[in-house]
Amino acid sequence: MAQYAPTPTALAQASLGESLASRLYAAEAAIDAALTETAGLAAMLPSARAGAYLSAVTGQKIFTGTAASISALTEARSHLVDTHNSLAALARKLGLDTLAVGPLDKPDDTFLAQREITRMSDEKVNETLP
Repeated sequence: MAQYAPTPTALAQASLGESLASRLYAAEAAIDAALTETAGLAAMLPSARAGAYLSAVTGQKIFTGTAASISALTEARSHLVDTHNSLAALARKLGLDTLAVGPLDKPDDTFLAQREITRMSDEKVNETLP
C-alpha cells in the first residue's frame, strides 16, 4: 500500500493556510476586544453625564460618536466573518484540512453541525463553492 506524500505545493499551501488562520483569528479577537471596550464606554456614559450634573444636550455628541464607533466595529466584524467563510470555502476547494485556531467550543457549533448534517444528507458535499 502506497503512503501519501504531500507535494511541495500542498505543504506550502498548508503552511500559508496556517499563517492566514492565525492572522484571521488575531484580527477577529482584536475586533471583539475593541467592541467590548467601546460598549463598556457607551454603558458608562449616561451615569458619568448624570454624575457630573451635565444636561443631556451637553453629552449628546459624545453618545453619538460612541454609538457610531460601535456600529463601525460591528460592520468590520461582519466583513471579517465573510472573510473567514470565504477562506474556509477556498481551503475546502483546495483540499486543505480544516485547521482549528482559537477557541474550539463555539456555542452554536453543535446545533449548526447537526443542521448542516441534515442538509447535506440530501446534497453532495462541496458541490458548489463561492
